[in-house]
Amino acid sequence: MLAGRLVSLIEAHADELAGRVQTRLHGDGRLAAYHRLDPGELRTRAGRVFLHLGEWLERASDRELEAEYVELGRARRVERIPLSEVVLALLLTRRTLWQFVESQPADTVLEVRQQLELELLVVRFFDRAILHAVRGYETAAVAASR
Repeated sequence: MLAGRLVSLIEAHADELAGRVQTRLHGDGRLAAYHRLDPGELRTRAGRVFLHLGEWLERASDRELEAEYVELGRARRVERIPLSEVVLALLLTRRTLWQFVESQPADTVLEVRQQLELELLVVRFFDRAILHAVRGYETAAVAASR
């Protein structure tokens, strides 16, 4: 993977990035329901994404990703977090990651290509994560209505 250097940099700054996500989620007025959640839990979950990004992008099967994010969707439904907020929180996590990548200097064509490759991989990852979270949320909603 061309973007390996950037992934390693993200993993090395996982705690810092997780803190940014936590601050963003708790400070965004569109995420009122998230303000009820434990900030430490939010930080831990975001940190897992950043700390293990290389594994998720290179080695994790769709089944592992599905299990992780279906469970997230179910948990957020049980916590009575609106689905729109769940999706927005994942999008803000992705945006935080991308802002970090954009802040890294890209002086050569190869470095720009690495950034673009990573952007594509991250978009695909979060697209799948969002889909599985929505499925988990819907499954929990159906189960609750029975």
